[in-house]
Amino acid sequence: MTSAVSPVARLPEEWETSLRARGERAFTAKQVFHWIHRRGVLEPASMTNLSGRLREALATEGLGTVATVERIHRAADGTRKLLVRLRDGATIETVLLPAVTGPGARGPLADADADEDDEDDDERGDDAAAETAGKIRVTQCISTQVGCAMGCVFCASGIAGLKRHLGADEIVAQVLLGRALLDEGEALRNVVYMGMGEPLHNYEATARSLRLLTHREGISLSSRRVTVSTSGLIPEIARLGADFGGQIGLAISLHAADDEARGALMPINRKYPLPRLLEALHAYPLPRRRRITIEYTLVSGKNDDPDEARKLVKLLRGLPVKVNLIPMNPIEASPLGPPDWARVEAFQRVLIDAGYSCFIRRQRGDDVSAACGQLVLLGAKPKVKGFRAAPSS
Repeated sequence: MTSAVSPVARLPEEWETSLRARGERAFTAKQVFHWIHRRGVLEPASMTNLSGRLREALATEGLGTVATVERIHRAADGTRKLLVRLRDGATIETVLLPAVTGPGARGPLADADADEDDEDDDERGDDAAAETAGKIRVTQCISTQVGCAMGCVFCASGIAGLKRHLGADEIVAQVLLGRALLDEGEALRNVVYMGMGEPLHNYEATARSLRLLTHREGISLSSRRVTVSTSGLIPEIARLGADFGGQIGLAISLHAADDEARGALMPINRKYPLPRLLEALHAYPLPRRRRITIEYTLVSGKNDDPDEARKLVKLLRGLPVKVNLIPMNPIEASPLGPPDWARVEAFQRVLIDAGYSCFIRRQRGDDVSAACGQLVLLGAKPKVKGFRAAPSS
């Protein structure tokens, strides 16, 4: 068997190579892949259409449960935060976000996938569109690292720094677990790499997980329905664009419109300053009618003045974007917080008047610390200067 890649992270062609070496027929590779990624079955003993001999071999060589859900926190708005324990005992968090339906579901307040165009998917015969017809769409926010090395001052995930990268199997396992826990009448529609960690800092595992999640023989998510968020790792942005032809959605955690302000909020800006980041975004190979998402967390007294909005208008000129404004969700580890609502709306008005699509991110799951920026490493102790200790989830 192929030893370099975890069994759960193998693509069908890799399964075929390894199983042929064992004397298995080619179609067996598809059977194994279906069990894992379509059915969410990771224990070989339950793969009933495989021979007993092969099931024993798969178990011996490491195929099995990658992660388990230790705790589910359900918010009043239907959001669920899952505390996931990995095989080595490390914990991460992932969030299920059912779409808001009814009046006000779209408008100045919006969810992460608010302006994606369903008609485009239907015209293309998108599998996910057909599968979710008549159901409540769920977006899952997944993690790519245990902790985070970026140290953004408004985000709880980096309190203790980076503990380790996740493997592609551990990234995909979050989706398999989340899908199994959907309520009746819900369907997984979107996956956003916006949980704990910087996805592009863990590029190889992130890229492999993208190939697995979008594979036609597996979960078969449309690439239009997958978004990778980054704090601005320029070489990896270019690599993502080249490897996936721009088909994977790109979200940029921007949060300020000049280097001084952004550097104070996001240490990564010192390595990759805004002029270089904007060059990378202009070079990203966006398909027709697609846009880059600009994430902008509004932090009271730091980046929320209307003058900052005017700087942002100028900075983004000529770039196909939509802007998500995120009033900072308070975290125990920081004294920072959001501006008042009037200031948030004034910031948004500057962008709208300049012709940008600009949404205020709907606050979801904040009563169980599942909102943007609130995912935290269980029992984390502060490593970043100025942070206070975070409570256990």
